[in-house]
Amino acid sequence: MEESIITSVQNARIKHVVALQQKSSLRREEGLFVVEGQREIEHCIEGGYEVMELFTVDSLLLTDNYTGGKKPVIVSPQVYEKMAYRGSTEGMIAVVKMKGHNISSVNCKLSTVNNPLIVVLESVEKPGNLGAILRSADAANVDAVIVCDPLTDLYNPNLIRASIGAVFTMPTAVCTSQECIAFLKERGIRILTAQLQDSYEYYDYDMRPATAIVMGTESTGLTRQWREAADAHIRIPMLGRLDSLNVSVSAAILMFEAVRQRKVKK
Repeated sequence: MEESIITSVQNARIKHVVALQQKSSLRREEGLFVVEGQREIEHCIEGGYEVMELFTVDSLLLTDNYTGGKKPVIVSPQVYEKMAYRGSTEGMIAVVKMKGHNISSVNCKLSTVNNPLIVVLESVEKPGNLGAILRSADAANVDAVIVCDPLTDLYNPNLIRASIGAVFTMPTAVCTSQECIAFLKERGIRILTAQLQDSYEYYDYDMRPATAIVMGTESTGLTRQWREAADAHIRIPMLGRLDSLNVSVSAAILMFEAVRQRKVKK
């Protein structure tokens, strides 16, 4: 018996996937989001997420690594093109259940780590930047990322794409800046804020003890509450005509400086 194939873009299930891709309000309301691509879906399942629906243009592509135990829905190439947020995603899309990301979600991870390294992001607006930072945090083996007062949601399609799945495997919390500051202070984690004013060059500060590197928006930087809460202010020296770097680039530089220092014996 041949498998049935969805060939109409007006199908209710297809329209639901498209709406989840486009509307953050619907994602929040239903607690669902969309993942495209074999690699990203595999990372999602590895991260403990539950696949609710799986769509593919070719069932032969699928293994248990991608299905999460769900029977796939076969769609025509034209329908897949309508569903996909981007091209070249290997003909595979999943609807996935969200997980909680409150501050306690990273507490268990940090309790087992000596001198944790944390990246804190205040009000980052662009999902692509946040995704790139999560990808760099994974590469640097950062212990957790905390997103404060977010202006984009963690399940934005551009964020998932830029993170190449790190959003699913990196311990990540979402909270207010006030909650985050209290969390770090209670645990004796030093706060280093990246800012141009009244700051040391970043390589002159010891990042080997428990450390949180805090980044703000590219346009306005960090708010006053973070600057006042900081144990030290650090900066990346600007030697050219421009006075700033993309926040994801800046975050990567600071993360890997911490990695470099921690590899040097005391």
